[in-house]
Amino acid sequence: MSAISDYASLLIDAGEYAGTNDIANIFPRLVALAEAKFNRVLRVGEMESSGNVTLVSGDADLPADFLEARLVSAPDGRGLNAWSLAELDRRYGSYGGIPAGYSIVGNVMRVRPTSSGTVRLDYYAKIPALTPANPTNWLLEKAPDAYLYGLVEEIGIWKRDVETMQAGRSLKELALRGLNLQDERARWGNAQVVIGGLTP
Repeated sequence: MSAISDYASLLIDAGEYAGTNDIANIFPRLVALAEAKFNRVLRVGEMESSGNVTLVSGDADLPADFLEARLVSAPDGRGLNAWSLAELDRRYGSYGGIPAGYSIVGNVMRVRPTSSGTVRLDYYAKIPALTPANPTNWLLEKAPDAYLYGLVEEIGIWKRDVETMQAGRSLKELALRGLNLQDERARWGNAQVVIGGLTP
């Protein structure tokens, strides 16, 4: 088991690595900033989630933890095409019918042709936030180094300590690249290459 097992031990280790012991009062903010950066760049299997979203006149509120769509499926199982909002409106306007395409507009998924009912959404979800009430999550369990170095970077920014910030950032980026590589190997390590098209 890692020495960094929860929120409290992460607070202690991050302070020690960054050479400061006066971060407890701002630690929740630093964790939130580090997680915001993780959510922008990390896309691994543990972030995948799915569920049905309810359409009202062709629009559905996205889940609160939504980051990025992987697949949107009509009730019959067909995958819907992702379009820009302009292209979606050009193709389908306000016509009703069987869903064929979608666009993300803010926190809403717009499905056209307009219909009601549900569609299935497979998506990347935000990393569950670390807090005193939620002291661990899958990322801390799988890659405590990513959290540690992400927080060292944030502490360096807060202290206006360029050396600490740069060291934390470099080590965090290495940890995140390692996570992405591990995920790719888990998904595709034994995959066979298939070349499409006609063969002689």
